[in-house]
Amino acid sequence: MRRLPLAAAMLLLGAAPAFASYYVYCDRGRISVDSRDNNQMRIARGSSFCQMGPQFSTRSGAQDFARRNFGGEGRSCSCR
Repeated sequence: MRRLPLAAAMLLLGAAPAFASYYVYCDRGRISVDSRDNNQMRIARGSSFCQMGPQFSTRSGAQDFARRNFGGEGRSCSCR
């Protein structure tokens, strides 16, 4: 009986990352990966950012995209 709650907790914890989304942004002139969507970024950053790619289901996927296309997080960029 003690194993059932543990199994249920593991199932719930294992499913949580599947709902996360990650985005690649040019934020204040630097490439960044963030889990905030455009609306949340607009509230947090104002107009100093732009989205640089599609939505990713994993942080590593967004980081790989940023590395392949822009040289990685922290590299310089422009929203123009």
